[in-house]
This record gives sequence, structure tokens and C-alpha cells, in this order.
Amino acid sequence: MASAQPDTTANGNTQPRPGPVEELEALVIGAGVTGLYMLYRLRELGVDAKIYEGGSGIGGTWFWNRYPGARFDSESYSYGYGFSEELLQEWDWKEHFSGQPENERYLNFFADKFDLRPHITLNAWIDAAKYDEESGTWEVTCSDGRRARTRHLVACVGILSATHMPDIPGIDSFQGESFHTSRWPLEPVDLTGKRVGVIGTGATAVQLIPEVAKMAGHLTVFQRTPNYCAPLRNSEIDPETQKQIKASYPEILKKCRETFAGFVHDFDPRSTFDVSPEEREAHYEAIWAEPGFKKWFGNFYDIMTDRDANELYCEFVRKKIRERVDDPEVAELLCPKDHHFGAKRIPLETQYYEAYNRDNVTLVDVKSSPIAEITPTGLRQENGDEHELDVIIYATGFDAVTGELTRMNVQGIGGQTIKERWADGPKTYLGLQSAGFPNFFIANGAFFCNFPRCAEIVAEWVSDCIGYMKRKGLTRIATTAEAEDAWVAHAQELTKDLLRSDVNTWFYGTNIPGKTDSFLFYAGGAPAFREKVAEVAAKDYEGFELS
Repeated sequence: MASAQPDTTANGNTQPRPGPVEELEALVIGAGVTGLYMLYRLRELGVDAKIYEGGSGIGGTWFWNRYPGARFDSESYSYGYGFSEELLQEWDWKEHFSGQPENERYLNFFADKFDLRPHITLNAWIDAAKYDEESGTWEVTCSDGRRARTRHLVACVGILSATHMPDIPGIDSFQGESFHTSRWPLEPVDLTGKRVGVIGTGATAVQLIPEVAKMAGHLTVFQRTPNYCAPLRNSEIDPETQKQIKASYPEILKKCRETFAGFVHDFDPRSTFDVSPEEREAHYEAIWAEPGFKKWFGNFYDIMTDRDANELYCEFVRKKIRERVDDPEVAELLCPKDHHFGAKRIPLETQYYEAYNRDNVTLVDVKSSPIAEITPTGLRQENGDEHELDVIIYATGFDAVTGELTRMNVQGIGGQTIKERWADGPKTYLGLQSAGFPNFFIANGAFFCNFPRCAEIVAEWVSDCIGYMKRKGLTRIATTAEAEDAWVAHAQELTKDLLRSDVNTWFYGTNIPGKTDSFLFYAGGAPAFREKVAEVAAKDYEGFELS
């Protein structure tokens, strides 16, 4: 394993000194759900592959996001890897929607079971990757001076990994403790009796807020845009249910393969207007009573394309919110009225709305009066209201899908960076490679899907492709500009019937100032995507140039 030795400069500062170069056939960036499976697949195919992971532990999302309340919002038994019957039978999920500690244990169990740990280098934060046209390899440099040269570079950096901090004056002046939810400390954070402020009310905050409310002396929630939140309805898995789940894995995984978004739920084939108002209301109530995303993906099929259909369901959800919040004024602040259901990720919650009925919780509207600055002792709004705080928690989300790659100095042919290449929005072929970046695979699973089901599709395709090249004695694969243009046009065409609301959302990148407004997922659904990439592979990787 390559390492970096410290180097002392003239002024006495210690800096990393470049160590030896590690030679690899394939280097995988990231030890999360996709990266671990990618490594397993590559090594099974006889490829000399390794993972470089920036964190001090494996797990990706489930290593970094350890804030109170973090858990799956898809059913645990639909989230685990499905390729190994032995793994499926050995692992017992404790809850229907598993929490972060168990999820991290699962991914470590997976790494140990398949002996992946010797091929994972932790604390290896990649600063730059440069394609060398003469040798046809990628030169990779880490922040500690570690270096590698690899034929294939595979980015498994996750779609929600690049932390977004808001541009609020005075952030560095705060004298209390502050955290971003996606970089929560490894050691426990004691919030007992403290004055805590949470900025943001997205999916992360919705999990966090009820847990913080139980600990804090006082919790102030700063909300810009309320969300349509639906009850998670989590519970423990009893022994009998555990047996039923394990016996049903073939059917569960088959269902996930067939549904649009890879969940165990699928849209109702009826239109909202095919049924009477009474039948419609009964259907809403029935799916509302179910656990998980059935409230979204088990709804009438036209909920995401027909504004009138969507608004009927929006009002149903608003009614549910009003029923759970005691103060009518607070309830109205929590009712979204500026966007349709599904315009933003639907948070699944446990006792979220009830948190606002507590005496120690205050909801502050920062849309009518934005945050003006962070002060040494708290936060001030533009209307002059000041809030004294001991702890500030930034639940302000991510530069989603493209952010981690554009922040990394990835240089392709001619030194062009991914950031430059994607200045007007991401350009890829199949979401898997960008023109001008040979042998660089993007394995983010960037289509609207239950993430591990996406991860398996892309990891299997990319690893099979690299294995194919190894067998054929091929060393270079590059998408053509024509194939990329055609794919981008196809992906954009699929979004034309989707409802849009004038609200910032990471689905389109509009939550990041200056980021191009572009739908960041493949809107055709998981089965269609799987079919398309399989067809490309069957035609000897049509749309790619191999040599």
C-alpha cells in the first residue's frame, strides 16, 4: 500500500511528501453501498481492484450520516444486497426501517464476509485524478500525498454526499457548537438541556427534529419551505415475520426489479379520476395507513403528471397535518402550498408533527424573514429577531448527484475537468460515462430508484464491462459524443410531462446557487434503464469506442 511521508518546509510546517505510486487495474472511489459491491464484483472477475475511501470507516452514507434519527426510508429487506442467498439468510434486520447503527454494521458485515477489507484504503481523500493520454491510465493523488495509477477509475461517490452549507454571513463567528447533519461526529453529541437551533426542514431534519426535541432544553426550528411529510410507521421485526421475509426474498426482489422506482410499492394503474370521490378518499386513507413509500409510489399513476390529480392529494396531506398539530397557526406554517406533492423528496417521519406540540419546540418562518446572519451567540433574522443558541445544526442538504464529482479535480483529455464539462448540466451516456473521460465510470445510480437496487444495476454493468475488456485484451473505453448527445436528448424528453413547481429542489439542482437547472435522474424508471444498458452491452457496448 502506498503511503505519504511528512515533509517539513522552510517555515516548519509539515506537509505530505509524495510516496510510491500504487499500480492498479481498477480504482474505486468510495466505500459505500455501490463501491463495496463494485469491489466485490471486480475481484470476483479477477480484476486487481481497490477502494480509496475518504472516511475513517466504511459505509458511505451510513458512515457519514449518523445524526439522531437517521434511518432507512425504504424497507430494510428491500435495501440489502440481493445477489447472495447466503447473505440474505444470514443477516437479520431488526426493524422494518433500519436505523444508522445497524445499517453501518450491515455494510461492515458485508465487507468482512467477502474479505473486502484488505482491499480498502481508508482516510484516502482524493484531491485530483488526471487522465494520461500517452499511457491511457488515470493518475490519482490523495490529500495526504498518497498516489495511484489505474487503468480504470470508477466513481462510487454517492448521489447525496457533497455537503451543502448555506451562504450565511457570520457562520464562523458562532462560539457554540455547530454541525452539519451529513458530517455528524463519531462521538456522541450531548444536547441535554441546551438551546438548539435546526436550520432546514428536509428529509434529514424531519428525522432529526423529533429526536432532538426529546433532549434539548429548547429547540428552535428555522423553516424556509415546509414539506409534504408522510408517516413512516416503523416497527421491530418479530421472529415469525423474520422467517416470512427470508422465505419471501425471491418474490420481494422480483417485485423490486419490476417496479418503476425499485421499491416494493408500485403505482396504482388507475387514474385519480377513474374513481368516485369516495373511492379516491378511501384509497388515500388505505395507502396512508401503510408503512413506507406506499403513500407516494402506491398512489394513482397520474399523481406526478396531472396537476389537478396532484392537488387533490396535496389537500388530503394538508388535512392530515392539520389534524396532528395543536396550534392552527403552526399547522398552517407546516402545510406546503407552493409546490406539488413529489416536487421535493417526500420525508417519511415518526412523530415529526407532534414535536411541534411540545412546549420546548418553536417553529420560526425564515421565508417571510430570512436569516440575516449567524452571530457569536446565535442567529439574527432580517426583521431583527434574535435567537440565542448553544448549538446550531445545519440540515441544509447536498449538492446532489453531481456535486462530489465537480468538486473533485477530475481531468480528462486535454485537461478538461468534469466541472467544466458539466457547466451547463451533466452530460453522460447512460449516466455511466462522459465524453472526453476514457475509462472513467460514474457509478452513482443516478436514476429515481431505491438506491441499492440502482447500485446493483450499475455495479454489475460496469464490472461486467471491465471484465469483458480484460478478457478481450482491450485497454480503453470511451463514449462517443454522438451517443452522449442522443442519451441526453432522450433523458430530457422523458421529463417533459413531469410536474414542475417554482421551488428549489435537489432533484433539479436548484437548491445550489448558480447550479444549472437540470433534472438529475433518469426519469424512465429502473426496469427501462436496466433494459437499455443490457441492450448496449449485448451489442458489444454500442455507443462506446473500445480499443
